[in-house]
Formats: sequence, C-alpha cells, structure tokens
Amino acid sequence: MRLHEYQAKQVFAEAGIPTPDAALAETVEEAVEAASSVGYPVAVKAQVHVGGRGKAGGIQLAGDEAELREAADAILGMDLKGYTVDRVLVEAAVDFVDELYVGVTLDRSAARPVAMVSSEGGVDIESVAAETPEAIAREQVDPAFGLHPYQSRRAVFDAGVDGAVALDVASVLATLYRLWDANDASDAEINPLMVTSDGAVVAADAVLNLDDDALFRHPDLAALSETSYEDDLERKAGEYGFDYVRLDGNVGIIGNGAGLVMTTLDLVDHYGGEPANFLDVGGGAKAERIANALDLVFSDPSVEAVVFNIFGGITRGDEVARGLNEALGAFDEIPIPVVVRLAGTNAEEGMQILDTSLVQVEATLEAAVKAAVEMAGQGADR
Repeated sequence: MRLHEYQAKQVFAEAGIPTPDAALAETVEEAVEAASSVGYPVAVKAQVHVGGRGKAGGIQLAGDEAELREAADAILGMDLKGYTVDRVLVEAAVDFVDELYVGVTLDRSAARPVAMVSSEGGVDIESVAAETPEAIAREQVDPAFGLHPYQSRRAVFDAGVDGAVALDVASVLATLYRLWDANDASDAEINPLMVTSDGAVVAADAVLNLDDDALFRHPDLAALSETSYEDDLERKAGEYGFDYVRLDGNVGIIGNGAGLVMTTLDLVDHYGGEPANFLDVGGGAKAERIANALDLVFSDPSVEAVVFNIFGGITRGDEVARGLNEALGAFDEIPIPVVVRLAGTNAEEGMQILDTSLVQVEATLEAAVKAAVEMAGQGADR
C-alpha cells in the first residue's frame, strides 16, 4: 500500500521530522485559500501514486495568486501517467542551498534492512544507484537491535554531508528507520531532504510504502487506502486471487510459484529483456484460472510477448496443457505471442497435448525466455 505524499508527511511530522507548511486542495479556489494560509511562494504538487511528477508537469511553483491559479488549474484534472489528478498539495516553497536523499528499505540480497544517505538528492535515486553507486552511503541494519546512532552518523559522514547539518540529517535518518520498522513499511524515503539557507533540514517530499500483509496491525494507516488510486491491473489481479506486481518492461510472465516466477524474471533480465510483471497463479490448472491470468497480462498494453512457465508437482502437466488449450481457444485472436515451457509431472504428455497453433512450445526455460525476449523486441520495433 502506497501513501500519498501528504499522508506520508503527516506521519513524518508526527514523528518529529520537519516538513513545510502545507494544505490540501481539490479546487482552484481551495488552492488559493491554502496558499493564502501557507504564504507565498508555494509549490503546487499533484497527489498521485507516481514518480517523476515534476518532469511530467505535476509540480509547479507560484509566487503570487495569479501564478497559483494558473498552476492549480493546469494540474487539477491532468492525466499524469494514467492517473487523473483530483487534488494538489499547496506547500510553502523551501529556500534551500542543498538537496540530500535519505531512505530505508529491505536489502533482499543481505536479508536485512538498509539505511541509505546520498548527497545527490532531488534526482532519481535509481539512476544514482546505477550510474554512481559510490554516491550512496549504506548501512546494513540488524533488525534485532535497530539502527544504532553511530550507524546513522557514519552513513551521513560517508555520504559527504556538510558537517554543519550532519547530526540533524543523522537524526532524520534514525527517525525514518523507526517509522519504517514500526509501521511494517517496505520503503521509506525523503527525496529531497532540503538544507535551507539558515541551516535547517526539511523533508520536501515523503514516501512511505507499507506491507499489505501487515496492514491488519495498522488500522489507522489501512484506513488511508484509496482504491481509486490503485493500478487497475493490480486491482483486477486481486479480484482473480493472483499475486501480481506490474513492472516497466514488455515481457509478460506467468508461473505457478513465486520462486519459479522470480527465476523467470531474472532470466528475462539476463537475456536482455525487460519483465512487464510478476504473476503467480498458484496451484490449479483449470481453464478459467489460466484464462484469467492471460486476460490480466493481455490487458497490459506494454506487453509484447508472454512466457508461461509451469512446473507440475501435484498439478500435472497434461492438465495444464488442456487448460491452456481451452483458455487460448476461447480467444478469437491471440493478441500477442505466448511461449510455454512445461516441466515436472506429466510434462512430456503436456507438451504433446499443447496446441502449437496457439502457443510456441519450448523444451527448456532458457529457450522459452530467449524466444519471448526476441518476440518482445520485434513487437517493440513495430
């Protein structure tokens, strides 16, 4: 579950992290009233669950009422990466001299939380990690003990933060970790954490993403969920009962079992493709369940090819094949290529049953992934 910026900032502010004065508005007139209360200059910020709002025109500065009206009118109602903006945060502009990044997430390779600080705030932190990883200072955290004060200070100094504000930034990082831990968050970050001209630090943005499976322990935060802001495909996956995560690539992935799907994602990346989703259909080979999985992946306009990776355990390969034939046979036209790999119980029987006029069958997972990546590349070129 993702919180809006204004919701995350409320949580941060209650914990003692400094945030700018701000007010929420759903109309231009409400924005004008909010700006009068906050005081000019202000930033008008679209409240939608997407990144890169500034580049997309979803954040604008206003120095007076005329500029404020123009900005609010432009942002309210705009389509921002598939979301319609129906509210804006009108926030006091920060007179800053530096922008930093602080964040906490789970390092799955180390099976531990990691606290991060970078002096290159205000930009896409993923780009920083890919292009200049040395610009991000990291501290692995033992969850049994939490983030020690010395670790917060070390991360800040390793990141090259100015000594005049280093302890304040370390304090913000320590608070951010406590919020991450206490709220069962998957990610918590501030980008940018601005250093003002008078030497204060202020959270100019806020991200707090929560683990859906732990929301029952946080009814106050669960109440902030807004289904209208959920991804349509992820909502549909929930209705079908699938574990699904939408990604940014063009190779659709379907499998039975989280480990199998993750392996397929890794191979798609290894062979130069970009995964479009994580989709675990779980057990069962009924045609309806397979049809629902295909409908979900086919509904994503970015998908150019699908790899269907099934390992038969209790579920037999021949049952899966019959289910695939029935599900795909119900389509008047297969919209994109589907590559199938079967392994496990009765896999050979299943491979013989599969209708090759509907799918491309490959004997190994590597071959299936390579074929899907190649097809997706050809589709992207069209």
